[in-house]
Amino acid sequence: MTKVAINGFGRIGRLVARAIMERPDCGLELVAVNDLADADANALLFGYDSVHGRFPGEVKADGNSIVVNGQKIAVTSERDPGNLPHREMGIDIVLECTGFFQS
Repeated sequence: MTKVAINGFGRIGRLVARAIMERPDCGLELVAVNDLADADANALLFGYDSVHGRFPGEVKADGNSIVVNGQKIAVTSERDPGNLPHREMGIDIVLECTGFFQS
């Protein structure tokens, strides 16, 4: 299973997360999300989408994590992505979804 982190949990980041979480057989495991909002806000926004509707599963916040269908996803709030513990978490792919980095 390829471990994935998402940097930026706005519209694009949440849609990528939703695609991964709705397809447990896709070979990707969402391990971490980095966003300036806290886990409570991110769980709420992930669970209720104005275009796609409610996420078809259980979504809740648990401390510094979002739990989706029983899978714990770490939530960090780091402005500098260079400070994120991706190596320590064994993350294989980081998806840049903030829109901040243009090149």
